[in-house]
Amino acid sequence: MTVTTRAIRGMNDILPEVSATWRYLESVVCEIAQSYGYSEIRLPLLEYTELFKRSIGAETEIVEKEMYTFLDRNGESLTLRPEATAGMVRAGISNGLFHNQKQKLWTAGPMFRYEKPQKGRYRQFHQFDVEAIGYDGPDVDAELIIMCSRLWQRLGMSKLKLEINSLGVPDSRRRYRKTLVEYFSGVKNQLDEDSIRRLEQNPLRILDSKNPDMQALVAAAPVMLDFLEDESAEHFAGLKRLLDGAGVHYTVNPHLVRGLDYYTRTVFEWATDALGSQGAVCSGGRYDGLVEKLGGRATPAIGWAMGIERFVALYEACGGVAPPMHADVYIVAVGDGTAERAFAVAEALRDGIPAIRVEMNLGGGSFKVQLKRADKSNAQFALIIGEQELADERIGIKPLRSTDEQVSVALQELADTLAKKLGQGH
Repeated sequence: MTVTTRAIRGMNDILPEVSATWRYLESVVCEIAQSYGYSEIRLPLLEYTELFKRSIGAETEIVEKEMYTFLDRNGESLTLRPEATAGMVRAGISNGLFHNQKQKLWTAGPMFRYEKPQKGRYRQFHQFDVEAIGYDGPDVDAELIIMCSRLWQRLGMSKLKLEINSLGVPDSRRRYRKTLVEYFSGVKNQLDEDSIRRLEQNPLRILDSKNPDMQALVAAAPVMLDFLEDESAEHFAGLKRLLDGAGVHYTVNPHLVRGLDYYTRTVFEWATDALGSQGAVCSGGRYDGLVEKLGGRATPAIGWAMGIERFVALYEACGGVAPPMHADVYIVAVGDGTAERAFAVAEALRDGIPAIRVEMNLGGGSFKVQLKRADKSNAQFALIIGEQELADERIGIKPLRSTDEQVSVALQELADTLAKKLGQGH
């Protein structure tokens, strides 16, 4: 049988030159989330299918059409996670994380949906997911949005706009849903195929239609904000006051909805016009009823998810370049006995200088060949170990990115000298 070397459609390899940017952006998001008091949680890729049917909604497109679901050898239905929030809540309930305590958590990793692959939308995609569970006021809503704003500022990403809305509580949304169904039923002959199907299953999703021919109908539709009960209206007003006070610019979009059934009250979206049709980069909202729906106590919660593929694409579109990940020094060793010394020097440097990146010449080669490899590595310095250096207990330091002269230093002074040259202190 011939072994195929093709990747599965919509599941992409992330090559070294790209993964360096991923790693940098992941580190920045992690740093910022932790600076706001959020702790990492790691979740399994597989969950029981029923978890997503109960949380996302059995009649949503994700559950009906997009999930990777299969029976395991025990005949139990399992699903590769299409999103992280349901797993986060399941983990919190099953591990007692929500019992008389609040949690601020973040996670990251691959998600899976069987969609038509296109730029910015893949069958295996990756997300950052940040959740605050047990907090009921608009202050935590504001904190999560402000956290995103800080992230964009830190990375110099200016091509993003914030839209916010409130979906109210289930009772007010039911009243709104009834009115929305009446409105769209009255113009049913003008609806596209997707909207007709959504009219029966999830009419709020019609408001999220990207069909240009639908925009006039959507714009004229009733808005959820007119159906909010007093508590949700005050919650939304409180959020706006906090964002105003923090200087975060936003637009109220009364037609902003989420594709998952569990959202309540605040929903928000950071979007861009720099990536073509895939405009949403970071989306989130409240899901105050989800913990109880999945078997826990009634617990308010809110979170956001950000697609890493789009995040990386937007960072690059905004001119972002990740810090280089090349070696700091490249060790060149030529002559009898020098390879052994080279390995000892490399490990001593790794012990003595925090975070130094040392690359060894491997595979032999002449002095000239090794210097070419050193230059190609983009290291700042080549460390030269020849038979004379070996005999004298010295090391040559040759700058590769400047016209400075090569110097020779005693072996015991190497770490101090390099640390100063690399600006790391010692």
